[in-house]
Amino acid sequence: MSVQNPMNGGEIIADYLVREKVPYIFGLCGHGIISFMDALYDRQDVLKTISVHHESVAGFMADVYYRVSGKPTATFTSCGPGSANLPICLANAYFDSVPFLAVTGNVPTSQFNRGAFQETYRQHQADFPSTVRAYCKHVFQPTRGEMVPLAIRQAWKTMMTGRPGPVVLDVPFDVFKEAANEDTPKPEEWNANISSRCGADPEGVQKAVDMLLAAERPVIIVGQGVRYGGAADDLLQLAELLNIPVAASASGLGAINLEHPLALGLVARNGHYQANHATRQADVLLALGMRFDDRTSSSWIPGYSFNIPPTKLIHVDIDPNEIARNYPVALGLMADVRTFLRQILIEVKSRRDTEARAESRRAWLAAIDGYRKQWDAFVAPGFLDDSSPIMPQRAAYEIDRALPEDAILVSDIGIHHNWLLQYCKPKRPDSLIGSMGFGPMGFGVAGVLGAKLAAPHRPCVSVCGDGAFFMHASVLGTAAEYEIPVVWVVWNNYAYGSIRGLQRGYLGGREIATDFKHPKTGLPYNPDFAAMARSAGVEGVSVDRAADLGDAIRAGIATNRPYLIDANINGDFNPGGAGVWELPGLGRSKPMFGGRHELV
Repeated sequence: MSVQNPMNGGEIIADYLVREKVPYIFGLCGHGIISFMDALYDRQDVLKTISVHHESVAGFMADVYYRVSGKPTATFTSCGPGSANLPICLANAYFDSVPFLAVTGNVPTSQFNRGAFQETYRQHQADFPSTVRAYCKHVFQPTRGEMVPLAIRQAWKTMMTGRPGPVVLDVPFDVFKEAANEDTPKPEEWNANISSRCGADPEGVQKAVDMLLAAERPVIIVGQGVRYGGAADDLLQLAELLNIPVAASASGLGAINLEHPLALGLVARNGHYQANHATRQADVLLALGMRFDDRTSSSWIPGYSFNIPPTKLIHVDIDPNEIARNYPVALGLMADVRTFLRQILIEVKSRRDTEARAESRRAWLAAIDGYRKQWDAFVAPGFLDDSSPIMPQRAAYEIDRALPEDAILVSDIGIHHNWLLQYCKPKRPDSLIGSMGFGPMGFGVAGVLGAKLAAPHRPCVSVCGDGAFFMHASVLGTAAEYEIPVVWVVWNNYAYGSIRGLQRGYLGGREIATDFKHPKTGLPYNPDFAAMARSAGVEGVSVDRAADLGDAIRAGIATNRPYLIDANINGDFNPGGAGVWELPGLGRSKPMFGGRHELV
């Protein structure tokens, strides 16, 4: 509908974000985006703009904001190198099924294919969309102002329906200022009434219940679809009703409180013994919202994480492409996992033999409890090690103990992430947040800022490697400028430790380009991260004793200001586990505890 005083394209986009109740937009200025920024200027009271110092930081903040709040935000970046810094964080969100809207500027339509400043034009005019097509759900590129209202509402719908993921809205310079000739679309008329929470077919639900009730050694294994699909309460109800233990991939850890007696913990190459040993013995495995990637599945080698078949796999996912990707299924169901769990609960409660079958699982659960006690006894000495530099297992233990129950721990990518997955015990779905699909360094360094903005009254702590923090140290300026009180624990092992561990384990110690050393002395070298923080107006301290690490975290949280802890961690140890990982052509790791178990 035409209006008397039409808004321009930039105003339509900004106004639509306001109508979707988006509280923040994260980005970095540039000439290609200034007209959109001008529209944001008039909406600062309802849509706060957060300026960052690297575009990837904006994307990581938007990503983790959603993981904590369940509500998407947006980013803005300029043409050329500005938006070319986005693919890493877009891919991270895409492969972890996290939505955010990336508004990218482009050159004016009148300059398409003329090689204007920062235009991508060698294969196609204004071709930034080709840069990100593999890393997002869709790219919209309106080339006239009147196309913007349609583009923004379709972009939002695409982002939020089905399997969620990031969407790019690439807007030429002049289109931000062109009249749209329509009102801003109303979300309540277009998108608010769309539900993608599809259920499984009724026969499939009945068959799933039949299989679970008939099983002697059932296990539920969960992925990120349970955590961010709002299905944790329904999962717990089903597990308790049928007395079925619950294991998790790294992406699903925290879907059930790890202190719960039915919680098995992590299934992975570095997973817990009770989790791996239970899932590889299961006769029926109910997998909810997970991908069966190589690390979870011990490189798909039978006997370490899984034995599928003969284990009968029930695989439920909203994306049918994930079902039977890596394992054959006895039953595959395309469904939203929360809807499916509610369907299956209704079906289970209608059966007469539920209590008897639940009671029959006592022997299975007792065996699992024995596996858990064996694992706990095996790892217990590491929690007492008081050597310096801090032993990594002890570091993870102290970090976990220091965090209040409502804290949000955002892990970056690196060797520390594996230690945290093994020895932290998240109590709720958003207690421990990490990236498990694309795995970019910097995710936790920057993402913790998004977590704090999403949950301002909860302590938010990032544990990040020295390599990752050095890559994205600009976050210190953003935290200081906007007074975002987060705590960074820099896991300082003077190396790209996870890759150095591979060189030592698979290449006979042929180390190159993984150590950080002083050029003259050859001793381990890094900047003084605590001093770096202080130079940016952020309080910084250094610790090299395990006993001091927990106290430093508590003190940092108590300041309610940005705070950095430079923790000196021993880098000579890599976490093992009950699974394995194979690098084709280089070899296969060995389990730290237990061995291969074949199911016949």
